[in-house]
Amino acid sequence: MSQSIPGVRHIIAVASGKGGVGKSTTAMNLAVALSVQGLKVGLLDADVYGPSVPRMMGLENAPPSSADGQTIDPAVAHGVKVMSMGFLVEEDTPMVWRGPMVQSALRQMLFQVKWSPLDVLVLDMPPGTGDTQLSIAQAVPLSGAVIVSTPQDIALLDARKGLNMFRKVNVPILGMVENMSVFICPNCGHEAHIFSHKGAEKAAEELQVPFLGAVPLDLQIREKTDSGKPLVISAPESKPAAIYREMAKKVTDILADNEARAAQPVKIVIE
Repeated sequence: MSQSIPGVRHIIAVASGKGGVGKSTTAMNLAVALSVQGLKVGLLDADVYGPSVPRMMGLENAPPSSADGQTIDPAVAHGVKVMSMGFLVEEDTPMVWRGPMVQSALRQMLFQVKWSPLDVLVLDMPPGTGDTQLSIAQAVPLSGAVIVSTPQDIALLDARKGLNMFRKVNVPILGMVENMSVFICPNCGHEAHIFSHKGAEKAAEELQVPFLGAVPLDLQIREKTDSGKPLVISAPESKPAAIYREMAKKVTDILADNEARAAQPVKIVIE
């Protein structure tokens, strides 16, 4: 049975069917873009085996703390509260853990971190559709899931599996994101569709879910992410930053619509 996190209004999962499609980069920039909108935001790196959020948020040397030894004060960067297993182990140390240990660590990061007050807690999910994803979906009431994919057919096959997994456990799909949509040469402006083009947009239409945006394969995104300076903050005038901000607006609008529909009284018609 799912358990709410006190003081957290919405919990959204950013997921992908496979690794390497830019899920963590999307989750991080979405969280920062939501914060830029004026929301109170948290970012939980739920990818226990491959935590990357501390480096992406520039927090390698600023781990969370615990004043009472029982609860955890999250680290804070760019207006976002952050928690990750990456704070507890060295970057090059593998997490050689079995499933129950992973589930226990995730529950601690969900329920023993001082998240409150938050409007949105963004979960950077591990890739795939395994035990960890199912456990998280059952542990907390998710307001929705964002599915990230590149436009190529192989990635979209796995993205569909991830989307259908959330549907099976009754988690609303907030939309799909097409990452690495197009490469634009910085010298001549030529567009190259390295991983195909508009595949995720077409899949979203077929699956009848919102399409949240197409993020280009952009050198700035890689540079800013590696240096711990999210693009939304460090290069707000850039085209990708504008795409992330629009993505965040769409997500908040969908969350508000879903919340309003859930609050409407059920009409009983007697014939």
